[in-house]
Amino acid sequence: MINDQYQKRKYVLAAIFISVALIYIARLFFLQVVDGSDYLKQSENNAYVNRVIIPSRGLIKDRNGKLIVYNKPAYDLMIIPREFASAKQDTAEFCKAIGMTVEQFNARMKELRNKRGYNRFRPAPLIQQFDNEEFSAIREKLYRFKGVYAQKQVLREYNYHNGALVLGSIGEVDTSIINNDNYYKLGDFAGMEGVEKTYEKWLRGEKGFEILLRDSRGRIMGKYNDGKEDIAPVQGHELTLSLDIELQKYGEELMNGKKGSVTAIEPATGEILALISSPTYDPSLLVGRGRSENYKKLYRDKKLLPLFNRAIQAQYPPGSTFKTAQALILQQEGIITSHTAFGCSHGFHSGGLTVGCHGHTSPLDLMHSIQHSCNAYYCYGYKNMIDDRKYGTVSKAIDTWRDHTLSLGFGNRLGIDIPGEKSGKIPDSKKYNRIYGDNRWKGLTIISNSIGQGEILSTPLQIANLGATIANRGFFYTPHLVKGISDAEIDTSFITKHVSTIDPKYYDVIVDGMELVMISGTGFYSRIDSISVCGKTGTAQNPHGKDHSIFMAFAPKDDPKIAISVVVENSGFGATWAAPIATLMIEKYLKGYIPKKREPIEKRLKEANLINE
Repeated sequence: MINDQYQKRKYVLAAIFISVALIYIARLFFLQVVDGSDYLKQSENNAYVNRVIIPSRGLIKDRNGKLIVYNKPAYDLMIIPREFASAKQDTAEFCKAIGMTVEQFNARMKELRNKRGYNRFRPAPLIQQFDNEEFSAIREKLYRFKGVYAQKQVLREYNYHNGALVLGSIGEVDTSIINNDNYYKLGDFAGMEGVEKTYEKWLRGEKGFEILLRDSRGRIMGKYNDGKEDIAPVQGHELTLSLDIELQKYGEELMNGKKGSVTAIEPATGEILALISSPTYDPSLLVGRGRSENYKKLYRDKKLLPLFNRAIQAQYPPGSTFKTAQALILQQEGIITSHTAFGCSHGFHSGGLTVGCHGHTSPLDLMHSIQHSCNAYYCYGYKNMIDDRKYGTVSKAIDTWRDHTLSLGFGNRLGIDIPGEKSGKIPDSKKYNRIYGDNRWKGLTIISNSIGQGEILSTPLQIANLGATIANRGFFYTPHLVKGISDAEIDTSFITKHVSTIDPKYYDVIVDGMELVMISGTGFYSRIDSISVCGKTGTAQNPHGKDHSIFMAFAPKDDPKIAISVVVENSGFGATWAAPIATLMIEKYLKGYIPKKREPIEKRLKEANLINE
């Protein structure tokens, strides 16, 4: 019995000793292996400082080699949270030295802790993008505080205060960007809009890396291994834009005080010469420490919408500019020939339906219908196509019409190389069958489409691209803003020809009609005596106010160098505002100056404020 009790006690004591031993072993394992990694990092950081070197961002120039965007030095104030805290420094004194309040410091540290990638042993950005002057005020104070240092950064600088929505800006990356690209870490910057965003991977360059030695007081003593382990940063690629920055600047001056856009394209290449959205803003507003507050102000401006790129995002009925596309399709489908004439009695009349038209001679053939922008001509032509029995059904007729329209660059995004482009709308049979029932409608039901109204919507970019397609007599290249990248090639999609479904032989009469618009038609008062301009005025109905003034043109007639569209919102007829702006842009680009006799027109346009009327 005694032996049994002794045996039991022996087992209990053994279990206790084993349990205690296991606890000690587990604790040692935790300290040396698990938690020890933190102490190892801390120990290493006492001896070494690993620093990323931010590369210089690629320069941006215009098509003529003029420097538009370059870099200036800036500094980020970095903090290593664990090191700063362990030094038991006076936070209030530190905040005073760097121009922060303690409350701001605590709020920033809380914000950093909540961000992906935060690690208390790794540097995090406390204050970003000091410029040289700002940083000079605190530079000499930093040595007193352990766990903080300056990291060189770059800020964008602009030689021109133009093209903000084309260029875009750079801003701090968010979690979604960090998750999708391991190049970026907490506090990094990347392109946020415009070409800065699209061409980010070319512009950003490659980061460098250096290892520094420091003493027990945190002072930098030099480079580890004489810098042999360092990796030098690689500067980003240089971009050459297709923009003519002087033309861009001039267009923004003409559009000042107006809502609308100007889009100019080189027909032979698809290169965009100017892309103007008005109202706009100075791109330097979105640089440096004021970026966030300035962006909020621009975003909250719901009257002017300066962040809304009207050239590629606004969608309007193209109005009478679309009659050129209709004329091409009607010829291709054999509905009309160049000699087909229709009468116009101040408009198109059918039963109780009237589509009005201004006064002109009647009847008109195709060329003169473009010259005088006759609504009746296109109502008759469109109705005849949709109701033509050769298609079998109206659904087949409109889908045939739609296919031709799409081939001319409408109804889909063209693929410009900045974000945000809209597709416009070209209706199909499904839409009308859903509204009216299968084939229970006809040409008269949708007659507004004939004159670029109804369910048709287009972007100013698409209207300019139509001008380029007509200038080329049947093809276009995807409009794009980047002409070249140093040591790299532009996307092959920008040098791929898009051929329309319209036979080239049908374009000549359209070109001749557009030339007559400027010689003795609706664009007469905006003509340029020494340049053969081919143009088409348009007026887009606006249910919210005055109609929009639209104009499309290209020049010269037989050797086109520029195609252009201008939209001036809420300003009435195309000939009043859009046409003179377009022809001044053409003259400025082709001649390099505006003749004295046209200076009064230029002055009127620059001084006009249509926003506050």
